[in-house]
Amino acid sequence: MSIERTLSIVKPDGVQKNLIGEVYRRFEQAGLRIVAARMIQLSQAQAEAFYAVHRERPFYKDLVHYMISGPVVVQVLEGENAIERNREIMGATDPKKAAKGSIRADLAASIEENVVHGSDGPDTARTEIGFFFAQSEICPRKR
Repeated sequence: MSIERTLSIVKPDGVQKNLIGEVYRRFEQAGLRIVAARMIQLSQAQAEAFYAVHRERPFYKDLVHYMISGPVVVQVLEGENAIERNREIMGATDPKKAAKGSIRADLAASIEENVVHGSDGPDTARTEIGFFFAQSEICPRKR
């Protein structure tokens, strides 16, 4: 197993519902370490740039609008197989299809308001982490 880093976002609905602590508790219970974090309000330009990969999809404009609707918490998670582990903790994008006990199954209201975002692979994780954090802002913790 390898130590990886991945980007995670507590989306506007998760922040508005005061679920940050619950989401963090689940990361930490699963053995992931939060090595960088901050709350921000995304601008339209930032949300458009971050989700540019979805620009041609029909949900793109709604996604951007949703992501600028309130503050988000962005964090870097570190741990063994962090990308895959975080995706398991989050559950499927559609809360109705998410595994019981996952964040989305337990806390999400809909496929649109699904509480969290997580990188889907190593290249995406590097790009997404770099979008929000300088290397000097990431503080690996001692194991």
